[in-house]
Amino acid sequence: MLAELFPFWTNYGYCLIIIPIFYGIINIISKYKQLRCESGEENKNLRDSYSTEYIEDEPGNDEPALSIDLEHIPYVYAKPSVEDLKNRAKEFYKIANARRTIRFFSSEPVPRSVIHDIIKAAGTAPSGAHTEPWTFVVVSDKETKMRIREIIEQEEEINYKKRMGKKWTTDLKPLKTNWIKEYLTQAPYLIIVFKQKYGMLANGRPKIHYYCDMSVSIACGILITAIQFAGLVTLTSTPLNCGPALRTLLGRPFNEKLCLLLPVGYPADDATVPKLERKPLEDILIEI
Repeated sequence: MLAELFPFWTNYGYCLIIIPIFYGIINIISKYKQLRCESGEENKNLRDSYSTEYIEDEPGNDEPALSIDLEHIPYVYAKPSVEDLKNRAKEFYKIANARRTIRFFSSEPVPRSVIHDIIKAAGTAPSGAHTEPWTFVVVSDKETKMRIREIIEQEEEINYKKRMGKKWTTDLKPLKTNWIKEYLTQAPYLIIVFKQKYGMLANGRPKIHYYCDMSVSIACGILITAIQFAGLVTLTSTPLNCGPALRTLLGRPFNEKLCLLLPVGYPADDATVPKLERKPLEDILIEI
């Protein structure tokens, strides 16, 4: 009917409807961004999105993060005998090979000094330009552990039912895992590892962290091994979609990203583990 009365409607009528709607959407987005800026949220996201290139372009970043006069000292090394070398390598392998992922923990307390020494060991990991881009948050408070468990179980239920897919959940069935994480409140300690995407210098400027992912991964490997060497047990947990909520709960800044969560303690008396076999040496070693 409109096309008969107004022939131009067929060609231009839809534009007359769409253009005002388009400009209306643009206006809403603009006002939303303005509110975010006024609330400081936009600035937080800016800080959260620092890249190496952006930091390098900032004025005043032409000086090294470490002192230009950094002292270099002799390396102290006591060379073991060949026999000691072989024995120590074998002994360490036995300790590492005994490590298992444990999901059943005793609530028996562990000396806090042990946890401190374990984390100090993790802090010896090498890092790009000695930037040490890691933060280890130790949680022993029962209420905080319960809140962490609530956050993780809520997301994990969605992960298992919707996000992970049929193949992933099928592969997990023999391990008998699900979204219920009792160990988060059973274990006396939770160690939450955060990766610092960038640091802050004394002058308030951002500090570049080189090889951040690799550096933190090495530190986590040492952390897990130190836990095993001390005589405790753990589980390597990477809670999907829980990073922002846990970061907020634990009061961590926007330059930090959740990497790993490890419950730490003694195993429960009735703890069980899957009977698994590790790959033999010939399957993981290539000698040239």
